[in-house]
Order: sequence, then C-alpha cells, then structure tokens
Amino acid sequence: MTDRALSVVRAGLLTTVQDQGRPGHAHLGVPRSGALDGPAAALVNRLVGNPAEAAVLETTLNGCALRPRSAVTVAVAGAPCPVTVDGRPAAWGAPVHVPAGALLDVGHARAGLRGYVAVSGGVAVDPVLGSRSTDLLSGLGPPPLSDGMVLPLGRPDTLHARVDVVPHVAPPAELVLRVTPGPRADWFTASAVRTLTTGAYRVSSASNRIGLRTNGPSLERAVSGELPSEGMVLGAVQVPPDGRPVVFLADHPTTGGYPVIAVVRSTDLPAAAQAVPGTPVRFVAVRRR
Repeated sequence: MTDRALSVVRAGLLTTVQDQGRPGHAHLGVPRSGALDGPAAALVNRLVGNPAEAAVLETTLNGCALRPRSAVTVAVAGAPCPVTVDGRPAAWGAPVHVPAGALLDVGHARAGLRGYVAVSGGVAVDPVLGSRSTDLLSGLGPPPLSDGMVLPLGRPDTLHARVDVVPHVAPPAELVLRVTPGPRADWFTASAVRTLTTGAYRVSSASNRIGLRTNGPSLERAVSGELPSEGMVLGAVQVPPDGRPVVFLADHPTTGGYPVIAVVRSTDLPAAAQAVPGTPVRFVAVRRR
C-alpha cells in the first residue's frame, strides 16, 4: 500500500495546516481560523486538483522543506518565493511533480509574508469541529509544524483541474483597508475618527494570525470608562489602551473588552496576510452596504 504522507524536514518560522476554517462556533469561544489569504489557498488547491476545502500548509516568511513518501503533485503560491525539487529550480504558482523521497524546498519570501503549499489529496490530519485548521489562539487543530513531523495525505481525485498556471495578485506595496463605522465609534472623539482615515499607519512587527497591529497616531477616546466584553467579528478594528488600531484576523478572540472603532471589509483582509512589517496602511471610510 502506498504511504500517503509528508515528512517535515524543515518546519520554517511558522508553518501551520489551514483550510477554510471552522465558522459558526463563536458561541463556544472558538475563532473561525483558516487560511489568512483565502484566495491563495484556493488557488494552490485548484492547481493540484484538490477541492477548495482541502487542507494546505501556510508558511510564514522563510517557507519549509518537505519530503513526500509517495509521488505527489504540489503547488506553491501566495508570497512569491524560490521553489526547488532535490535542488533543481521548480515552478512557483503552477503544478509541480515531486517524486517519492525527493526534497521539496519552499524558500524565503521575496515579497509578501505567507506562502501556501497544496499537495494532491490534501493534508489529512484529523478534523476538529469540522476543520483541520491550526488555531493559534485556542490551540485547536494540529500544532504548528516541527522538524521530523509526519503529515498524512488524502487520496487525490481521479479528475484533475488541468490548470497549468493562473495569475495571482502581488503582495501589497500599500495596504488599503476599506472600513465602515464600528459599534463603538462613538467612544472616540471626532478628531480620532478623522485620524483613523487620514493618519499614516504602518504594519507593526507585533502582528500575527490573531491581529494586524499598527504603528502610527493614537486614537483619542471620548469615553474613558471600561467596556464589558462583547462579541468580536473578523475584520473588527479594536483600539487597545495605547490608542493604535488592531485589525482582527482569522485567529481573533470571539469576545473583547476594547472598543471597536471600525470594521474592515472582508474582501480586503487577504491582502493583510501578505503585508510585511513596515508596509503603509491606509484606512478608507466607505458606506455600509
């Protein structure tokens, strides 16, 4: 019987298993999780003939190295990076055949932050609450990859999408986030609301899968009291005591006690997954749909 598995030779800075997440469990205190750059994850699955819901690997900055125990088709996209198979250059953003025992090396991102690696059949770790995603906040799902770990693979579909290569959006030189007023916008001065959409912000190095933190002007509160914890949504722009906005991403807590001044449109969040520290951030006010 063919051994459908991947051996992790180099885990990289932070590589996790991700799929479309586990929405619908916020009442249990469970975040949605899932791939931060959903379009990139869907793309690599399509390239190898997987269904959109198949689990992939999400790398951070310096990639990973893997050795399949049987021949597989892989695709790497998201943050552009070098890809090699047994030391020979291979295509990025296209299906690549990797023989059994060969070393697939996904290198350091040349731009952007997070890469996505799909393998024919998908990563078949045990699902938790309907998802195989690693949730860094709650600890649900498989742990982040470590050297020597072995990941099971599913059986590939007999029908392949036959996609050779497709265009992909480049990582942002400037992160533009469209926002609508949040439920606690009235907790801030009028000047602070203007500052949010006119101030010069940059992505902080303290950002992670839980939230994109920013460096820039502080937002002044009009209400200084404490706010009881309330529900949080994906894309909520929460303002902690230092006054600098934080955009909640896939592993965000389901409740929070800091006021939410605005909410980012969900279609703008995949770009946040690729925004490296120092990237300019611009919040643009739009009307509610």
